[in-house]
Amino acid sequence: MYATGIGFDTHRLQAGVPLRLAGLDWPAEPAGLLGHSDGDVATHALCDALLSAANLGDLGAVFGTDDPALAGANSLLLLTKVALLIRDAGWEVSNAAVQIIGNTPKLAPRRTEAEAVLSATLGARVSVSATTTDGLGFTGSGAGIAAIATALLER
Repeated sequence: MYATGIGFDTHRLQAGVPLRLAGLDWPAEPAGLLGHSDGDVATHALCDALLSAANLGDLGAVFGTDDPALAGANSLLLLTKVALLIRDAGWEVSNAAVQIIGNTPKLAPRRTEAEAVLSATLGARVSVSATTTDGLGFTGSGAGIAAIATALLER
């Protein structure tokens, strides 16, 4: 038996905040993502795709949006916990994919690194891609970054 899920996340960029995206720190970037945890939209979208596929809700339902223990938390910790929940529910992750939507940072030079970190954390292959919106909307104006993810689970 197979199950698929989809996840989406977006956060506003704020100057002076460290950027964590796709499980990586981006110290050269002048702005980071605002969120209760580290705001890593790629990891959050992956978590939601996995939870969706396993019919276990979403990131907000599982972890809440105001748990003080998760304030500023590294989203790789959330992905690790989601992977455990998925396996406890009787599922194995076949693969996952995440696409980052925004103008910066340029993902191509670090794509392999991002895939390695996310895959190792999840225990399954994760592909990472990126796109822009050609200047349109929230992400196109540089106000934020979004991500969409899919996951395939097998029982």
